[in-house]
Amino acid sequence: MSTAPSDLVIVGAGIVGLAHAFEALANGLSVTVVERDRQPVGASVRNFGHCCIGAQQGELLDIAELSRGGWLRAAAAAGFWAREAGALVVARSEAESAVLEELHAARGSDVVRLRSAAQTAEALGRDSVGGVTGGAFLPADLRVNPREAAPALAAWLASQPGARVLWGTAVTGVEPGTVHTTRGPVHGSQILVCVGHDLDYLFPEVAEAHEIQRCRLNMARVKAPAAFRADSAVLTATSMLRYDAFTAQPSAARLREEVLGHSPELLEIGANVMFTRLPDGTVLVGDSHHYDATTPPFLDERVSQLLLDAIADVLGVPHLEVLERWQGVYANSRRGPLLVRDLAPGVRAISVTSGVGMTLSFGLAARTFAGTLSATAAD
Repeated sequence: MSTAPSDLVIVGAGIVGLAHAFEALANGLSVTVVERDRQPVGASVRNFGHCCIGAQQGELLDIAELSRGGWLRAAAAAGFWAREAGALVVARSEAESAVLEELHAARGSDVVRLRSAAQTAEALGRDSVGGVTGGAFLPADLRVNPREAAPALAAWLASQPGARVLWGTAVTGVEPGTVHTTRGPVHGSQILVCVGHDLDYLFPEVAEAHEIQRCRLNMARVKAPAAFRADSAVLTATSMLRYDAFTAQPSAARLREEVLGHSPELLEIGANVMFTRLPDGTVLVGDSHHYDATTPPFLDERVSQLLLDAIADVLGVPHLEVLERWQGVYANSRRGPLLVRDLAPGVRAISVTSGVGMTLSFGLAARTFAGTLSATAAD
């Protein structure tokens, strides 16, 4: 394979890599994206399609808010569905309501809009309040279709002057100025390695130093109950125990004890009981969290059923009809949610090492090209 050098070569056509390619073009740079698969099949298409902005805290909130604008610009350019639909957080106990009220007090009504029990039940399509005590609406959150967003963005990039996407091209090594592939060298002035949890395939020592593991998730797509038509993402108590904006509130510890008392099995599987409706009316549901250096391919039906039962209960229906099941996967590290590492002159690795890669992708890219995304040198 013979290709002209680019200003930037990006390894990986997941959403973090594609967001960087989009921002590179916006900054007048030529870009080549190199991807071993022939379409996006990893974390970027296996998720809820939820850009979870309002539940972030600190620096991640700043990046997520910056990312929001990038998502909307990319959707307008590439023509994929992106809805400013927000997120509905459902409260079903006094402790859950207390966390939402505290977040509202901390952030204000423009950012967190409290909902009554009746309003929340109506948004869920329930025929009665049925134990719902209230809720909160996070208007900044975005929705995309994860099965379409990354492929559509990649196709748009490939059609632009100054951009190339090389599918079916595995990377065997990276050095300053050159990405070595199974189809020959690809040259670029700068190189970004955006391969998420697969960083250990190319730079195992860097991945090990950051303690990257693979987080595997039980997920499914179900037929929507007839009355549920909301485009908003729906979060629940277990979501409040996983996102920093909620866990920073004074009542979060009490909420954890409460969930441990009535649903210890959900905490056991690391559940984030949440769901999002796709444009075709079906609903993505999940998810569990299990951590391994290597991901076994097997799905535990008990885990899947726990999640389905919990979501059916929130929706006030007896059961959910499953259309598809799959295993999600993303990079995770107890050292922190981001790995930004300069590996050599002109070579940088960027991985989101938590479950918010979709959320942060365009914000990280904007910071990269603004020169404000800090990195550490390789060991």
